[in-house]
Amino acid sequence: MPAHANPTIRSTAMDLAPALSMGPLSLPIKGRGEDLTYRVTAPAEGDSLPIILFSHGNGQSLYTYGPLVNYWASHGFAVINPTHLDSRMIALASDDPRRPQLWRHREQDIIALLDNLDAVEEAVPFVKGRIDRDRIAVAGHSWGAQTASMFLGATHPDPDDGSTVSLRDARVKAGLLFAVPGTGGDNLSAFAAQNFPFMHPDFSGLETPTLVVAGDNDNGAMTVRGPEWWREAYDLSPGAKALFQVEGGEHSLGGIPNYEARETTDEDPARVAAVQQLSTAFLLSTLSGSEAAWKSAVSDISAAAASQGTIEQK
Repeated sequence: MPAHANPTIRSTAMDLAPALSMGPLSLPIKGRGEDLTYRVTAPAEGDSLPIILFSHGNGQSLYTYGPLVNYWASHGFAVINPTHLDSRMIALASDDPRRPQLWRHREQDIIALLDNLDAVEEAVPFVKGRIDRDRIAVAGHSWGAQTASMFLGATHPDPDDGSTVSLRDARVKAGLLFAVPGTGGDNLSAFAAQNFPFMHPDFSGLETPTLVVAGDNDNGAMTVRGPEWWREAYDLSPGAKALFQVEGGEHSLGGIPNYEARETTDEDPARVAAVQQLSTAFLLSTLSGSEAAWKSAVSDISAAAASQGTIEQK
């Protein structure tokens, strides 16, 4: 794909371009206790591939989120999926001393990948010389969306000393936040307050162009407020340019964690298709720097997407 091109969004499985995937790969990180494992998925053909760094939700791994990862790769993106230390694949013991710092290790995982793209290219021959480091996006679901938001400009307090954790990275040009947790304090459930003491985000500094996707029936255990809590990253940040509120969508947004995954409570292929198409359209246009491209892409797919929810824009 030529640099800054905007290919037509394919809408059926028959139209999807072939993609290659390689993993698990490993990257040493000092103080982590074990190497970071990750997977890379990219189209079989094309150059100047924009990059998506995807942070998984609690307990997931480099092997999950196939409905998103495979779709993005088929549309010209190189997708990098790390496995964070909270993954069920790693299964840390309940008394592992790293547990209170899982939020920090998650953030360091993303920093390590951003800092070591040379090593990623060397480890994955089919992307060597094909990725565009000027077009990097971060994405994530649930806790992964909170992790990704930090590189877009959100902040949160360090529960150890109360200082502000700020990781905004100029290398990151766009973001996708799926079911991202909202503000903390009294909004948190007792479970969330006890287990996620850092979960008090400030979205006022989130200035990088971002699409927020939230389910209007997401009654997850993190908050006492209900589904509107999951849209706050859009409502409270200057950079969140668009919100897709999925009608009837629960925390899995129709099944983005995987195909027929046990954690999906609202299985709906049409819902997933709308999320796939809108997220792809947003990144293709945002990373090309063309607002007109986003409007055109939304117009092309709005009929299908509108049947699954509402699109708000700033």
